Amino acid sequence: MHVLVTGADGFVGQHLISHLVAAGDTVATTSTDIVDRDAVIAEFSGSGADAVYHLAAQADVGGSWDRPVQTLRVNAEGTMNVLDAARLAGIGRVLAVTSADIYGMIETADLPLRETQPLRPVSPYAASKAAADMICLQAFLGHGLDVVRVRSFNHLGPGQGANFVASAIASRIAECERTGRSAVRVGNLEARRDFTDVRDVVRAYRALMTDGRGGEAYHVCSGTDRSVRELAGIFVNQSTAPVELVVDPDLFRPVDLKVLRGDNTKTRHQTGWSPNIPIESTLEDLLNYWRQRAAESPESATPAPGDQSKETS
Repeated sequence: MHVLVTGADGFVGQHLISHLVAAGDTVATTSTDIVDRDAVIAEFSGSGADAVYHLAAQADVGGSWDRPVQTLRVNAEGTMNVLDAARLAGIGRVLAVTSADIYGMIETADLPLRETQPLRPVSPYAASKAAADMICLQAFLGHGLDVVRVRSFNHLGPGQGANFVASAIASRIAECERTGRSAVRVGNLEARRDFTDVRDVVRAYRALMTDGRGGEAYHVCSGTDRSVRELAGIFVNQSTAPVELVVDPDLFRPVDLKVLRGDNTKTRHQTGWSPNIPIESTLEDLLNYWRQRAAESPESATPAPGDQSKETS
């Protein structure tokens, strides 16, 4: 299959490309700003692609509170541009990644979340992704575009930026190991999320591109919720130096969901996919990634102050 990937230089995009190439696909990437409609249409028209993986997004949930308009433009307007460009170029299939954050404020009785759960977004990021999800549905219903909607839950792994909670903790522990300091700043340790290794996530994306049904929404998740405290505890046990978790109120979000857990039954039944990388292995690989960065370039491995606030979980 000849595929085009938006957001290819991002955390997930790099893992996706590696997986697609290993699976024998021919992969091309986009180089334009997806908000630039004319440029996206022009690039797609000459791509010769059979399908598009749309990953490009403003993915910083915490940062979306400070940049709501930019977030909406990139995630909603940008998605519309990508879908229109694919349709005009005659590209037959699109897989568009949104987010489980679109479900918003949920009750424990709602868990595990299924694809039929009402959307009640809380953050500007979640609202922009809910809009993108509906834009994908409109493209299917209104234009007949074969688009598969993927609502991904939290994912993590080597290469993830330090403004995501597990990666932030890993980067700080790696810095403590390098400098001999012991204090590791953390935010809300009680938040519970459904974490999946990014390498399992990209396997799901290709499986859904192959076997998912156009117009349908699918969950990519582990089906298990874990607290940030549990993840932090695993990191502490993996650390080569004595470290102490220190709660910093500046790292809390304005609004934070207590728990998020998805049901991946639909994805598993239609594709045969299931996650298979243990969380301990994922976290060890993530910590080793930050250790390597700290060894190669100590400055790049230390999160900037702006990256340490309102962590994305």
